[in-house]
Amino acid sequence: MSHSLFYLLSFITLFFALLVVFAKNPIHSALYMVMTFFAITCQYLILNAQFLAIVNFIVYMGAIMVLILFSIMFLNLNQATEPQKSSLLKFAGVISAGLLMLTLVGAILKTGGGDVPFELIKPDIGLVKNLGKVLFNEFLLPFEIASVLLLSAMVGAVLLAKKDIN
Repeated sequence: MSHSLFYLLSFITLFFALLVVFAKNPIHSALYMVMTFFAITCQYLILNAQFLAIVNFIVYMGAIMVLILFSIMFLNLNQATEPQKSSLLKFAGVISAGLLMLTLVGAILKTGGGDVPFELIKPDIGLVKNLGKVLFNEFLLPFEIASVLLLSAMVGAVLLAKKDIN
């Protein structure tokens, strides 16, 4: 069950990643990228890496996609302002993609296709609980220093953005 779900999510991820590249409308491309990130988040969950799934969901699907959509809307892209690509540039892109595909196929054939099932030595290695234990036991001082640094940066940003009332 887990293998078939992983392969289904891999297919969905690759499908939406190709749609990101080949979409004509940049807004549609950004929405396809959200679906790609969502499929990757689901893959992290079935691989028992909850922390990576949460970080991928919050950082990439949240912050990065808002930034990309803001940039697309700010640039006001349309067909009239886009220059036409030369045939030499298109040919170089096809050759590059073919070489990348050849490299990926060679790497997959070299590994044997993954016939041997993969077993984790510690099955709870990706859990947030274990990360919290390590973070608050071994790395407590650096964690607190980083939090004070981020707090001071936030206070500085608020003070710089504040308008003078005078």
